[in-house]
Amino acid sequence: MIGFWVGLLSAQESRIVEIRQAGSFEKDEAQYPGANILLKKGDTRVHLFHKGALIKSNTSFFYSKRNFFEASGAVVFTQGDTLRMTSDYLEYDGKKGFAKAWGNVFLKQPDMTLETDTLYLDRVENIAYYETPGTIVDSSSVLKSNRGKYFMNEKKYRFISNVRIDNPEYKVTSAQLDYFTESNKAFLYGPTKIIGADYDIYCERGFYNMETQQGNFRQNALINYNEKIIEGDSLYFENEREYAAATDFVSITDTINNSIIRGNYAEIFKAKDSAIITRKAYAINILEKDSLFIKADTLVGTGPAEHRVLRGYYNVKILKSDIRGKSDSLYLDDKIGKIELHKRPLSKKEEQILSDDDKNSKNPVLWFGASQMSGEVIYLKTEKGEKKLDSLQIFGNAFIIEKDSLSSDGYNQIIGSELYGDFHDGALKNLDVVKNTMVIYYLYSDSGELIGINKTICSALDIVFDNNEINEISFYVSPDGEVFPEEKIDRNLRKLKGFLWRINERPETFEDLFGPEKTEIPEVTILKE
Repeated sequence: MIGFWVGLLSAQESRIVEIRQAGSFEKDEAQYPGANILLKKGDTRVHLFHKGALIKSNTSFFYSKRNFFEASGAVVFTQGDTLRMTSDYLEYDGKKGFAKAWGNVFLKQPDMTLETDTLYLDRVENIAYYETPGTIVDSSSVLKSNRGKYFMNEKKYRFISNVRIDNPEYKVTSAQLDYFTESNKAFLYGPTKIIGADYDIYCERGFYNMETQQGNFRQNALINYNEKIIEGDSLYFENEREYAAATDFVSITDTINNSIIRGNYAEIFKAKDSAIITRKAYAINILEKDSLFIKADTLVGTGPAEHRVLRGYYNVKILKSDIRGKSDSLYLDDKIGKIELHKRPLSKKEEQILSDDDKNSKNPVLWFGASQMSGEVIYLKTEKGEKKLDSLQIFGNAFIIEKDSLSSDGYNQIIGSELYGDFHDGALKNLDVVKNTMVIYYLYSDSGELIGINKTICSALDIVFDNNEINEISFYVSPDGEVFPEEKIDRNLRKLKGFLWRINERPETFEDLFGPEKTEIPEVTILKE
């Protein structure tokens, strides 16, 4: 990208500056004691030479005892055919091998140019630096900074204060940027922004390959990538692969769909419109003006901004102020307004050896207030275009359990093949349970005395909810049942086949989503030169 060479001096005693030519020679001990006053005459300009550097000017005051001169008037400093610098004025100390050029300084090399007001050249330490705003132009970029330094032995630039790089493919602003010319790599210090064609990066420490647009970023690091804001303690980015990764306290914010996914490791694939988040992964979606937390071992977000889909795999848990849930996997599609909870398919061996209780324990489950609902597949639907719950569907062994509020060990239970429910103002209003429906329900008088236990078989029933609790049950299509006194029903017959009260699995707090497990977090390491 950028590089210039100003000639090297050894630490040995330096040679005397040579006077190669001058138009005229004068002395003025009164005004310029010890100076040889060299002047231009006609087309003959002053030429001074030292250690491979030729300095041309209109006027030079050369102090031979100090091995020092001052030059002015269209000063030209050249080093072989690799460097040419022009300025209004120049001072040069032959003993120290140090030059100061100022006034419209313009330095040119085959692959770059530099403009600044004042430039310093230390030919012994092999360092060049400027402390006035400078502009460097190379074949691909324009770089500006208030201060800059070039370490020739390391072939490294250090640009300081208000650093700006304009490249056709990206723009960089930084407080400090160290740049290695041979590798095209930059190390970033202080607040830094990198703006590409379709990505924005911010960090306060990092590494960036200027040629490949690839890097690591730390300290308040953030990437705005494909309408996703990615944050983490350590970020990695590759523009060519359209790929980003993040580790430790990762957050991916979907600015279009107003959702957040967090975890401790994430990978983002722009070309596939997908993101994978693991290690204490959870998502936050807004539902009923309330936060819906979705936890899974692995979360995968896919699709363009206008149709994002979230999938959760393994140990899925959901938490909302009035809803809890658990399943093996989850599917959420905001565009069509649908959340699906699934179980992992059973193997043939599991189908043969597992009891009904064991099979039910693997079904997804929801809790609405005091009611537990489970089945082989659960759908929660929202109103299209709205963040409001609309309906509930459960297919395959739909099972409702509610702990009876008065008896010590009684449970109201409803089982059927399918369940259909409606929400009103975010709360369950009524449910229809159909096909092979059975009920066990505790009946009480208005005074709160137990009348008996209702056991009924029917084709369908309707349940009315109040405050997410069963308030009324209506039976349809030739119900067959009766009410038994409590003492007339054996305790073993008070539970329907496949009964499983899973209250100990219900997450009550955000911390319950994860449990006590600890996760080791890998580190995205900043690449070094």
